[in-house]
Amino acid sequence: MKYLLKSGVAALALSVSANAAAAEGDLVIYHWFEYIPQELLDKFSDETGITVTMDTYDSNEAMLATLKAGGVGTYDVAVPGDYMVKIMAGEGLLDTIADGELTNKSNIAAEWADPGFDPGRASSIPYQWGSTSFAVNRDVFDGDIQSTDILFNPPAELSGKINMLDSQGDVMAMASLHLGIPQCSSDREQLKALNAMLLEAKQHWTSFNSDTAKEVLVSGDAAVGQIYDGFSAKAREEGANVEYAFPTQGYVAWMDNVVLLKEAPNRDNALKFMDFLLEPENIAAVSNYAQYNAGVTGVTEFLDAELAAQPEKNPHANAGQGVFLEVCDEETQAVYDQIWTNLKK
Repeated sequence: MKYLLKSGVAALALSVSANAAAAEGDLVIYHWFEYIPQELLDKFSDETGITVTMDTYDSNEAMLATLKAGGVGTYDVAVPGDYMVKIMAGEGLLDTIADGELTNKSNIAAEWADPGFDPGRASSIPYQWGSTSFAVNRDVFDGDIQSTDILFNPPAELSGKINMLDSQGDVMAMASLHLGIPQCSSDREQLKALNAMLLEAKQHWTSFNSDTAKEVLVSGDAAVGQIYDGFSAKAREEGANVEYAFPTQGYVAWMDNVVLLKEAPNRDNALKFMDFLLEPENIAAVSNYAQYNAGVTGVTEFLDAELAAQPEKNPHANAGQGVFLEVCDEETQAVYDQIWTNLKK
């Protein structure tokens, strides 16, 4: 059963329940919502005899906050994005995977075997990768959507009908692409321009929501949604006439990763689970469910045929570059945190 963290009280309650499971020596996972099929967890349990308890979160930042507020020693593995792996390592929240502890480590695709955010895969394995951009309901707007203006300076037909992700990193990165400035700018004039642009754009937005980013497009409550590519594909499958944009200014690229947490109460079982996810057939089941890409070799034969043909997997010829989220220095990050706080008021 999945739970969505919405408050400190909920997080505390989940920590209590997770601790009970940990005491039984099973496996406690901290995971994104709606991102892994229950059937795969059941398969892992059937093969290993390990009982899985899973709590969920809706942003990298929510996950980090819970771990720092007492979650260390409660969970065995978590699934952070690329930039968050680096932050967690810097915070001392990750354990090191020794050579030979993962028998399937050689299955990691070469391009993901030595990422800058976790050199040598010291603490993580690849999970899924994809992009973050936005999708537009073509029943509402039939004009050009290949520009970040759709989010930040939209046409009248879309004003007041835009849902933004409740994710500081994704919103700020897309805003920086829109203005053509660095993600971690320390230039005062650029930061003033970023703040002013976001406050002006906010009048066109109807909501900040990540956990229902797909649902608001399907229901018609939003005509534009900043969204992950897999969620866009699912929205279209569920009846929304949406098109996913690859704006000329660029879009966000990401890789989620399974990390071994410091003081994991069931460390051996955590490694078994990571090895399980490095088997092509198993990680392909995640891709078929979530509709993202795997970072493991040998998955192609297990993938649904239509997955590779999705528009969300095929940027057009004039698409801008996909950029990974950057980790700012502490002083610069404090400024971005303040801009975000003001935006969310």
